[in-house]
Amino acid sequence: MVGAGVLSLPYAMSHLGWGPGITVMILSWVITLYTLWQMVEMHEMTPGGRRNDRYHELGQEAFGEKLGLWIVIPQQLLVEVGTCIVYMVTGGKSLQKVHETFCPECTPIRTSYWIMVFASVNFVLVQLPNFNSISAISLGAAVMSVTYSTIAWGASINKGITPEVSYDVKMKSTSDGVFHFFSALGDVAFAYAGHNVVLEIQATMPSSAEKPSKIAMWKGCVWAYIGVAICYFPVAFVGYYMFGNAVDDNILITLEHPAWLVAIANLFVVIHVIGGYQVFAMPVFDMLETFLVKRLNFSPSSTLRVITRTLYVGITMLIAISIPFFGSLLGFLGGFAFAPTSYFLPCIIWLKLKKPKKYGLSWTINWICIIIGILIMTLSPIGALRNIIISAKSYKFFS
Repeated sequence: MVGAGVLSLPYAMSHLGWGPGITVMILSWVITLYTLWQMVEMHEMTPGGRRNDRYHELGQEAFGEKLGLWIVIPQQLLVEVGTCIVYMVTGGKSLQKVHETFCPECTPIRTSYWIMVFASVNFVLVQLPNFNSISAISLGAAVMSVTYSTIAWGASINKGITPEVSYDVKMKSTSDGVFHFFSALGDVAFAYAGHNVVLEIQATMPSSAEKPSKIAMWKGCVWAYIGVAICYFPVAFVGYYMFGNAVDDNILITLEHPAWLVAIANLFVVIHVIGGYQVFAMPVFDMLETFLVKRLNFSPSSTLRVITRTLYVGITMLIAISIPFFGSLLGFLGGFAFAPTSYFLPCIIWLKLKKPKKYGLSWTINWICIIIGILIMTLSPIGALRNIIISAKSYKFFS
């Protein structure tokens, strides 16, 4: 659950301001925990019956065989491929920061090369066959994310409040402020990404009529969300309180001292996004390999796996090198891809399958979540896309 998106939360706060920022952070936590509960509940519509082991299977249960696929799969692919691209950028930039911290006199090495170094590790690790085989990597990634989040807010407190700190919303003009506000909504949405792999994870758990998988899964989700609160809220609020609107789109870039600790935190980010990349790439490989074998009649083999997975890492690496704009990428993907799958698609499926009483409590809560989710999905990509276009004007591609 805890992704590299946590590092951009203080930056999102600098564009939202205290009031809206705290509201959006807490509201997002509550809404996405509620929709996560819905997905865990809908995994088995009948105890001991058919299990919806994939997000698209849940979509098919609600909207029918064809429409369900077309509603869910494009959204899910956007999230998973988009996250892999963002993790490429994050991994490369964090490696660059480690190098610059340990060796300030060395000749600077381009971000593009650091992204390639990060990709080289993934070329090897993506060959692991399934979710269970990456559980150790996943555990390591979880420990790292909690550690670097703690370092981020701990080092901010240690550094103290920046002299002449300002909490005025960061903007060059009114329109600039509005677009950045929209983009910041997407930054927050990007931080809540676990919904896209929750059913795949639940599918690996044993289930029976007496002991359905949802009991253990929900317990895991609650613990994960307590972890999310412990990581996200201190980083967002302490980071913004200490640096105000001078904070960078990645708080670990803003922190300069103590140098050794900042370098270690960036190293932890690298280890975490290596693990995160595997978790988000795995469902894509599942879809790709199923499509190639069932539709295009390829024979399932290790050669097929090596070629498709290597090509996938290569493509995500090239896109990351082309558009390495961490903050704006988060805003765009957060709104365009994460808001539907995390904020409102589970609510629509719930209304369709569970059919709660019209104007009753469940019906009303679901519609509120749907409206909030659609607003984020509509507004944040507009702001983020505008910021990417402005950044690209002064950026030399593949430089």
